[in-house]
Amino acid sequence: MLAYIDWNVDPNLFLFIQWYNVFFAAGFIIGFFIMKRIFQREGANTDWLEPLLLYLVIATVLGARIGHCVFYDWDYFSQHPLEIILPFQFEPEFRFQRFRGLASHGGAIGILIALWLFSRRVSKTPYLWILDRIVIPITLAGMFIRLGNLMNHEIIGTPTTVPWAFKFELVDDIPRHPVQLYESISYLFIFFFLYYLYWKTEKRKQLGYIFGWFMILLWTARFIMEFFKRSQGGFETLFNLGLSTGQLLSIPFVIIGIILLFYNMKYEPDFRPEITIHT
Repeated sequence: MLAYIDWNVDPNLFLFIQWYNVFFAAGFIIGFFIMKRIFQREGANTDWLEPLLLYLVIATVLGARIGHCVFYDWDYFSQHPLEIILPFQFEPEFRFQRFRGLASHGGAIGILIALWLFSRRVSKTPYLWILDRIVIPITLAGMFIRLGNLMNHEIIGTPTTVPWAFKFELVDDIPRHPVQLYESISYLFIFFFLYYLYWKTEKRKQLGYIFGWFMILLWTARFIMEFFKRSQGGFETLFNLGLSTGQLLSIPFVIIGIILLFYNMKYEPDFRPEITIHT
């Protein structure tokens, strides 16, 4: 009897389409409809949704790519700067060129910057108002992205003997923690909690409260999951604290969340029909 799960799923769904691409897109599409429902509930201008989606997609991809290059492999990319914007590697086992190297912390920073611009140029609402709402679908999107990582045989865990271990055939013959599933499940629970806070409580009227919980829960989960991941490099050896790069990057986010949780203010948006998009 196998003491592990033999994970031999083909990352390619059809021609140049990967399962990762499908899950990535699904996260944004479902998130779009969640935000539409939120906007409709509050009487916000639904015309903001399309520019919001555009801001998020661009910020996620650019932020995650730059974050990977800076946080995890700066020595290499400082010598090959063109590869920062042309992140393709040909891998015969995948039968085509793959877009490689994305970091979630970089994506998070990119999203924070993009939403600040969105709140100033488009919605004209307080920055924390959009953050409190967007983190609900973002958490669900994170779940889908980790499932995409699972299908891609990437961001794998450390070796283990637990009966639910996965042996990733495209990586090696070692049973490992399916850390992608661990993260996906934890993000799903966080999504339900944030969804409950918004729809079933009055906490949505406190600027920064839901966003604060998001920062605490998601990045604490990420910190814990790093213990089960194979090292991805970066500057973890620079500080010699026994923590991974992902853990070191998560700590400031958790601290920000704690501050927001205890220092938030009441706010009730007053949306009016004449509000229009400012570009």
